[in-house]
Amino acid sequence: MVTETKPTEMHLGRKISRIRELRGMKQETLAQELGISQQAISKLEQSEHIEDEKLEQVAKALGVSADAIRGFDEQKAINIISSTLHDTSIAGANYNPVFNFNPIEKIVELYERMLTMEKEKNDMLEKLLQEKK
Repeated sequence: MVTETKPTEMHLGRKISRIRELRGMKQETLAQELGISQQAISKLEQSEHIEDEKLEQVAKALGVSADAIRGFDEQKAINIISSTLHDTSIAGANYNPVFNFNPIEKIVELYERMLTMEKEKNDMLEKLLQEKK
């Protein structure tokens, strides 16, 4: 029995919609980037076919290539994300970033820098006063 692989759906409007959503962008934002109305974006995302020139403009606004939109497969993207989410080989076997700092130490550090600058300013003012005498 031979099974045919179904080609990926070419509904470009849906692909644009999903890429926009994955990038955390609203229709209004994309509309502003393209200089068109939000309603025009909604209509565009309902279109199965989109002119190459318009697709290029949309791709640029989304920060991807037109080919990336044409070849976008949501299931593959989800599989890549889920398979690399816990992949420790990316940054080494013991990749457990710990971002730990004490805010009080940062405040003290800032205060010491401000104190040093204030002392330098006072020294400079005293020097200017000495020169005027």
